[in-house]
Amino acid sequence: MSTTIIVLFVGLFFGFSLNKAGLTKYNKIVNAFRFTDMAVLKYMLTALVVSMSGLYALRGLGLITFPNVPATYIVGNLVGGLVFGIGMALTGY
Repeated sequence: MSTTIIVLFVGLFFGFSLNKAGLTKYNKIVNAFRFTDMAVLKYMLTALVVSMSGLYALRGLGLITFPNVPATYIVGNLVGGLVFGIGMALTGY
């Protein structure tokens, strides 16, 4: 239960910081897809690197363990990616 609360809090904080940085605005998202404004990409890559570094540091200290990753289901990933991409394109259109 407490893990769920922590995850919700972190997600809310991340969403709030995205909103405060102005990265939820239409122009920012469209310009990210046009490769004319890299603010969204820089923000997401920074978040990825920080979280990855934190997780590997916690694993190095022995505080967490990574779960075993099951084999990838290629067809499902391709279909899901296509549906997601078409949905994103239609929403932007």
